[in-house]
Amino acid sequence: MSDLRSPEEMFEPFAMKQIGLLTGVQGDTKAKYRRLVQQNMSPWFKSYSVRDGEGGITREMVQQWVNDLAAGAPAPHDEKDRKPRTKYKPKTVANQHGLLHAILQAAVDAEPQLRATNPCSYTRLPRLDGEEVEEEMVFLEREEWAWIHECMAEDAKELAETFAETGGRWGEVTALQPRDLRRRNGRPALRIQRAWKRDEAGKPYLGAPKTKKSRRTIVITHQLDQMLRRRAKGKAPDDLLFTGPEGGRWDAGTFRRLRWVPAIELAAEKFGLIKRPRIHDLRHSHAAWLIAAKVPLPAIQARLGHESITTTVDRYGHLLDALDDEVWPPSSGPWTRRHPCRASSCTPGSPTRPRGFPSCPTKGPGRGKTCGGTGRTRRSQVPRSASSPCSSSCSEAARFLSRTGTTPSRWPISGTTIEQR
Repeated sequence: MSDLRSPEEMFEPFAMKQIGLLTGVQGDTKAKYRRLVQQNMSPWFKSYSVRDGEGGITREMVQQWVNDLAAGAPAPHDEKDRKPRTKYKPKTVANQHGLLHAILQAAVDAEPQLRATNPCSYTRLPRLDGEEVEEEMVFLEREEWAWIHECMAEDAKELAETFAETGGRWGEVTALQPRDLRRRNGRPALRIQRAWKRDEAGKPYLGAPKTKKSRRTIVITHQLDQMLRRRAKGKAPDDLLFTGPEGGRWDAGTFRRLRWVPAIELAAEKFGLIKRPRIHDLRHSHAAWLIAAKVPLPAIQARLGHESITTTVDRYGHLLDALDDEVWPPSSGPWTRRHPCRASSCTPGSPTRPRGFPSCPTKGPGRGKTCGGTGRTRRSQVPRSASSPCSSSCSEAARFLSRTGTTPSRWPISGTTIEQR
């Protein structure tokens, strides 16, 4: 039946055409999409059309494709001597399903319309929290990072230090130039305004960062500033601050193979390091250190260059559990203050919230202080500086956020500030 369909409506030609029409996408991303179509989609769908009806792709076909990717099962059009397929993780399956959904949605949106519905719309995907045991992100303690840093080769230590102290992405930090060293309100700062990218042929070039909010100015410590300015001496404003062994840009694969992995292995042998972090995990660790310092999530979002606060919350929100004792002080001591909510809305045993938080619900998690239906709260026996965030400058910033809906231009953190520019 496929020979009765227009050749350009067959899956692979149609998919390649849609990828070629994409705008605002890096060349290497288009090349990646084309490889995925050829390797992980066409072996299932190349004999079918994107048009509705007989010989077209159906929901059942898409569901079977998803199941095969997750199980590492062979495709109908795989060559007999092909090596066994890899079992993909749920997140990888979801990403590839998203690409297929976008391709087939183009058939729905075509003029004239090729199909009425998208066969990917009701696919059941593997659960992201299913059988995976290990988390993708690795968070390093400061001591663990110090072990790795000590074990690194001398020509890689300062680059790795910059990753850890800025939370920058690989393409951003390795693209830093002397002209990016700034001052902001008398404090040392870095302007992140470019990143390494690749064209469709895989050739690297300097371009804009990942998103609009990735163009940002972040404050840094005086120690890091001094190191970067020392590296900048004698360089032209548009030279690279960090160069590889042969003088050009650092290649991520080379750095990982020759510098990062040997340092991790030596730290495991010398100090007993158990974790196996990736280079990108220095970015995640930086965020974790900021959260431990009680820096508000909007400030962390600005520093990391996340386009949306949702990204920050989804990736690092679970780390806030470690601060439960700060948000919900222990309930012991004499009754002193009026409960912030109306006593009539409380029931015995219902949890309360510190001042400034929404009025307490009648049902909630069994933690924190209880009003016992009296409309009063207990005074914590923990000193004010430990139990109350009111004396913290970070909490002042948080209250500013709650009043105005915006973030201040400067967030205090360890003697420096995080600029939002």
